[in-house]
Amino acid sequence: MSILSSVSVESLVQSVADAVASVHDPEYPDVSIADLGLVESVTVSESGDVATIGLIPTFSGCPALDMIATDVEAAVLALTEVQQCNVEWLPGPVWTNERLTDRARTTLADEFTVVLRRKDGGLRCPICGSDAVVDQSLAGPTRCRSVAWCDSCRNPVEVMR
Repeated sequence: MSILSSVSVESLVQSVADAVASVHDPEYPDVSIADLGLVESVTVSESGDVATIGLIPTFSGCPALDMIATDVEAAVLALTEVQQCNVEWLPGPVWTNERLTDRARTTLADEFTVVLRRKDGGLRCPICGSDAVVDQSLAGPTRCRSVAWCDSCRNPVEVMR
């Protein structure tokens, strides 16, 4: 294969990044893995036919990692220029909820009643906005979430760890 011009490579990297950003998290179908802050790197070979995607897992034991990698590979390979896609789960940097975009934070709160722990350790209810949220159980619906309770509106909420 011929080597692409730097403009073409940059354009292809953007196309690959857009394809990766179209992949939604299996647990949160309205939130892309890019908005969740999983995407660490997107590279394309000089020939343009191999893309490598570096991802950061939210939780090292997440059972959805294989599903996410498969979805990323399918989205990238849908681009006619790319013949091979390598998805790598990177050991670092460690994922934190600071990697989430504002769109992800809003969608998680509004559509999934998921709250994010603040730096001071506190929780704000995504339903009523109260700070009267207390941890209920570290065992949540998945390993990356726990359950809390809002004393103000009397609703359970999930906490993304």
